[in-house]
Amino acid sequence: MSHTKSQEVVLAIKITEDLHKALNALRAAWKQDAHSVPKGLSCSESKEGQFVLMAAEAAFVTLPGACVIKGLGAIELAGAEPVFEDGASSKTLVLRDTPDGWKFSVKFVPPIVRERNSKK
Repeated sequence: MSHTKSQEVVLAIKITEDLHKALNALRAAWKQDAHSVPKGLSCSESKEGQFVLMAAEAAFVTLPGACVIKGLGAIELAGAEPVFEDGASSKTLVLRDTPDGWKFSVKFVPPIVRERNSKK
């Protein structure tokens, strides 16, 4: 039986000035003391020196048209499509500070569909 691989979907976002300030404050706090990052969030730096924030499933809530990261703020989604399928698991948000601005993606494992004993 093969296992379903995780998928990553990059989405268009609109970041408010308040969220931008919160992300910069989190980055500064992380650089000073890595243990100061709130539970459910993890920070790192890519090889290119880009700040990367990952939010575990327990640290965010998705709403129609937005995603709220606890303790930081809301990210407005530019598209109207759902972020991930119903029944998806192992959801993680990834925010990357790139030279072109913040990039937002969602990693998840799609729902497993079993067709045991199905009649054709």
